[in-house]
Amino acid sequence: MADQSYFHRHGPFPLAELAAIGEAELNDPTQGGLMIEDIAALETAGPGQLSFLDNKDYLDAFAASRAGAAIAEPRQAPRAPKGMALVLSEQPYRAFALMAQAFYPRPRPTGVVSGAAVVDEGAVLGPGCQIDAGAVIAAGANIGARAAVAANATIGAGVTLGDDCIVGTSVSLSHCKIGDRVTLHPGARIGQDGFGFAIDPGGHIKVPQVGRVLIGDDCDIGANTTIDRGSMRDTVVGPGCWIDNLVQIGHNVELGRGCVIAAMAGISGSTKVGNFVAIGGQVGMAGHLEIGDGVQIAAQSGIMSDVPPGLTLCGTPAVPIKEFFRGVATLRRLARTRSKGEGKD
Repeated sequence: MADQSYFHRHGPFPLAELAAIGEAELNDPTQGGLMIEDIAALETAGPGQLSFLDNKDYLDAFAASRAGAAIAEPRQAPRAPKGMALVLSEQPYRAFALMAQAFYPRPRPTGVVSGAAVVDEGAVLGPGCQIDAGAVIAAGANIGARAAVAANATIGAGVTLGDDCIVGTSVSLSHCKIGDRVTLHPGARIGQDGFGFAIDPGGHIKVPQVGRVLIGDDCDIGANTTIDRGSMRDTVVGPGCWIDNLVQIGHNVELGRGCVIAAMAGISGSTKVGNFVAIGGQVGMAGHLEIGDGVQIAAQSGIMSDVPPGLTLCGTPAVPIKEFFRGVATLRRLARTRSKGEGKD
């Protein structure tokens, strides 16, 4: 159960209503009136709480759970404990996410502009905006309707922010245009100088970075992530991209739509990433590469060359994942052979 000191819970909801929200079906329609008060993990859930099963590693926890109701695939229904109401879905985690949003919806902005915020008279605020204490909004900034700007965030001159955006504590935005329904978590830095300079023995020479950052609709940008503005063209983050904490995206990078990037990954300048690419934690990419649509890259991989669409890669330098694990298996066999040979000596 979520700590009500931090999270305001809505509900309770009848199970039939939750099933409709989750685009799922009741295993037993007569249980549609069961009132569900909250969500919880399988191991801790009790009567009146909803949980889910999305991973076979948790089948034992599912079978032993005391949850009043759970979401599961139809094939797992026989494993449910007696008395548990079931909501059936081929995508249990997706269904759970939708239902969980009913209990804990995204907070609505208050529409209050704090007297301790600094809003230039040349800035434009859409209706219903919430601007918290210490936030600074510069001249020429244009903030969309129902935006929420948290304490000590800085929105620079000329920045455009779409409707229904959330700007977290101490975020800094400059030289950027941001779409609708974008969330920027605390400490994100968008639009600062790219790492552009000419190397010279007498002292490196800065190249002015005169591009922007363009972020599409429905993106989620993690805490302390940095996205550099372009040098002479724009850095682009396509719609629906979800970027974890502590990610570095260099100048002129272009991300397609729906990309997912895990924490501590770094993408060097001018690399183009296709649509629906998944990048694991601590992946490093060289600059000026082209990564095809649907590519998946395992954690800690190093990408040194272009990647055709649809591949799954692992290792440094990265290779197709089956090739990587064949190499690992070969090294293990060689190590065992060497160990046995040394034992005979």
